[in-house]
Amino acid sequence: MKILVLNCGSSSLKYQLIDMETENVLAKGLCERIGIEGSRLKHQPAGKEAVIFDDYQENHSVSVKMVLDALTNPEYGVVKSMKEINAVGHRVVHGGEYFANSVIITPVVIVAIEKCCDLAPLHNPANLIGIHACEEIMPGVPQVAVFDTAFHQTMPKKAYLYGLPIKAYTDYKIRRYGFHGTSHSFVSKRVAEFLGKPVEDLKTIVCHLGNGASICAVDGGKSVDTSMGFTPLAGLVMGTRSGDIDPAILEYYANKEGLTLSEVTTVLNKKSGMEGLTGGKSDFRDLEEGYEAGDQACIDAIEVFCYNVARFVGAYAASLNGVDVIAFTAGIGENSGFVRGKICEYLGYLGITIDAEQNSKRGEDIIISTPDSKVTVCVIPTNEELMIARDTKALVEAQRS
Repeated sequence: MKILVLNCGSSSLKYQLIDMETENVLAKGLCERIGIEGSRLKHQPAGKEAVIFDDYQENHSVSVKMVLDALTNPEYGVVKSMKEINAVGHRVVHGGEYFANSVIITPVVIVAIEKCCDLAPLHNPANLIGIHACEEIMPGVPQVAVFDTAFHQTMPKKAYLYGLPIKAYTDYKIRRYGFHGTSHSFVSKRVAEFLGKPVEDLKTIVCHLGNGASICAVDGGKSVDTSMGFTPLAGLVMGTRSGDIDPAILEYYANKEGLTLSEVTTVLNKKSGMEGLTGGKSDFRDLEEGYEAGDQACIDAIEVFCYNVARFVGAYAASLNGVDVIAFTAGIGENSGFVRGKICEYLGYLGITIDAEQNSKRGEDIIISTPDSKVTVCVIPTNEELMIARDTKALVEAQRS
């Protein structure tokens, strides 16, 4: 079975075509600036040079058509015809309380995704555009929705309710939802497989550390708490997001700067975090260089980041009443031994000791703690696209049987 995985943003479309017999990626690519001058498609067949198209892409339907043309092209394609594509798996950001699992897309499912657009106004509409584009261009091909929020629907009320008037939840569904669920699900399962232990027996803390970052407490394979909240703005200090702050800051800062509430929210999402603390640097490679060079702003920013991660790890060790495994993943988590090391310096009280040589490695499944460490610390590269493809395959096969 060959599955096309799509991740549609408001003006972008990322894709992978995966052969599920081997789980090998046959091709991947990115459409950028959809509906904007300077549209571009970068198509990367496995083992070949990338091919770039600078044709204008008016909308996502045009982009999907271009992707399918590239995949089936005799010269740089990887399948002979669209008939070889057996299903499409879509990343959908928000499923609200409607979805605790991935689902085959039906008209009823589409209505539910639409109802969640208020909760993810920048993402769900774009996800729906991708779904409708595939319906139009690939009629009859099964489509599956895999939700960022679904993995966290196992959180208990004590973890997801806010201390607001209860009507905020009952009337408006304001609660902690959590995000990066596909990544947290993949990594918590993969680390159990890597360690040769049943996932049901493990208490795991997954640290998804990238430009967007979140931490998840996973008990026996189920999410019981996570750092992102009603939106992805909550939790850790991130690349450009503030993370948790005192809510009263919004009004105070708005009055001082003469900003609207909407403008302050933009500052919190796009001009804060590492970028805000350093005056413009959000890439951790630049931050680490600045740290080593003695740039005080970079030093402060990295210290804030690592302290915040360690603080959440400690909180989730308490939530789980103990922890067996801590798994680092995503761009920073997989590649920065420097950041991992600084975080783990705070965790000696858990009996954690780090093997410096192992911690210097990057981008592979590795154990970075010493054999006598009371908690196993791992690096596990995430693979959200493969998780989406696996869910899609399982649902399509179940439907056929």
